[in-house]
Amino acid sequence: MMQALKGVRHLKSSTMKQAVSELCVPVPWGEIRGKVWGPDHGRPVLCVHGWADNCGTFNTLIPLLPKDCRYVAVDLAGHGRSSHRPPGIFYSFPSYVMDVRRVVDALQWSKFSIIGHSMGGNVAGLFSAVYPEMVDAVVLLDSYGFLPTDLKEMPKVIKQGMDEMLQFEKKTEEKKSRVYSYEKAAERLSAVNPTLSEQSVHILLERGLVQVEGGVVFSRDFRINLKNIARISLEQSLEMQSRIKASILVVLAEGGFEKIFAEQDQKKFTSALLQAYRDRNNTVVTVPGDHHVHLNNPEAVAPLVSDFLQTKVLTQSDSLIDVPASKI
Repeated sequence: MMQALKGVRHLKSSTMKQAVSELCVPVPWGEIRGKVWGPDHGRPVLCVHGWADNCGTFNTLIPLLPKDCRYVAVDLAGHGRSSHRPPGIFYSFPSYVMDVRRVVDALQWSKFSIIGHSMGGNVAGLFSAVYPEMVDAVVLLDSYGFLPTDLKEMPKVIKQGMDEMLQFEKKTEEKKSRVYSYEKAAERLSAVNPTLSEQSVHILLERGLVQVEGGVVFSRDFRINLKNIARISLEQSLEMQSRIKASILVVLAEGGFEKIFAEQDQKKFTSALLQAYRDRNNTVVTVPGDHHVHLNNPEAVAPLVSDFLQTKVLTQSDSLIDVPASKI
């Protein structure tokens, strides 16, 4: 625990214009990094970013959320400033869930809420199903909490992921780490994520680049681009979903996954998941915007998330008892 404490330092963020703490949690292969906002005794909220992003994705949203919470936003392994996984290891949802478990264990959180965007929402869903007693509220930002795969497609997907790993391991280090100027890196990120605003691009690049001789390189591990080989079916997803005890808010973007998953096969998966949330009296809403609306236009999302946290967490009398002080 003391090791984790040594990694915490205070800094001033030019984007946030308010003081935040830098989090550092030791893990067997290195460290999980992140950022912390809010009072020491605030209600704990873990924020988990999407694929290829980093914890900067919450920079514009968190300042608009209730001030009574302690927000910890992490860089998942292989993203942002967190260490890459050891050679030969795949990135998968169960591994990310284990990362979250390590972080909350270091923080000594026994009960907390989770806000997850995109892939981070899938990590939040799986964590909340595996550790239902630890999570009191879940916010899914343009995420369904699970990503089902057709049973018939699984062998092909697993094979593809393994073949991609073999090909990746044969590449030279020079090919893996291309050096960019900052401007070219920004252009690259914009090209891959055309819905990101110019400000959002710069926010994500704060933790997404590393200075090297001759320019910058992207900090993320390019193995995250490989096909995920740990897959679950719709039936498994619905069973997992049924184990979640937390209150859930699903905030979908009109121009986000709802639009991307317009294909009929995928639509039947998302429709089933959303209906199951509604059947359990959870809230599903859609807001104008794209996949990164929480970052590009946080004002569209913040009131919904704030009301949810206020109602489901902050005003619950039982949640105000025995709240431990933050350990960071």
